[in-house]
Amino acid sequence: MTIKEPKSLQYPIGVYESPSIIAEEDVKKWIKTIEFFPEKLESLVEDFDDGQLDTQYRPEGWTVRQLIHHLADSHMNSYIRFKWALTEDKPIIKAYYEDRWADLGDSLDGDIEMSLYLLEGLHKRWAYLLKHLSEDQLQRKLIHPENNKETTLKELIGVYAWHCKHHYAHIEELTIREDWV
Repeated sequence: MTIKEPKSLQYPIGVYESPSIIAEEDVKKWIKTIEFFPEKLESLVEDFDDGQLDTQYRPEGWTVRQLIHHLADSHMNSYIRFKWALTEDKPIIKAYYEDRWADLGDSLDGDIEMSLYLLEGLHKRWAYLLKHLSEDQLQRKLIHPENNKETTLKELIGVYAWHCKHHYAHIEELTIREDWV
């Protein structure tokens, strides 16, 4: 068995890089990733026991349980950010402390079913919204307060498709390293 270097454990699919030109096919592919992510995630973790759920995906990293709850937290925030960008002119979004949220009781020992159900409904609604955006709407922007960078919704769809794959890979690679498959 080969153990990957720590950077690979942190970024198993690499750090996200937005393409310089985002084609319509890219957006469609990203939306499909977002739409079907909850089913894929649930299939991966449905037979995990508490010991597996409470295993860190990497040293100094979150547990699988915290990752699943983080996905629900993060994607709820993203959905709201999309709504702000669609209804306000370049809103400065609200940042949050992901690490602090992951240390709250609902993330530390809460049943993952809560977040899996939430992700299922949220992603259906989010994908529906995304599929119906016009090109003008895809070009709407928001601003993240940490870097004051303007980001289009089109770019953000790619970021969140990557985010789905990124955390899925954390869990999938853990199952392989621990021989849970």
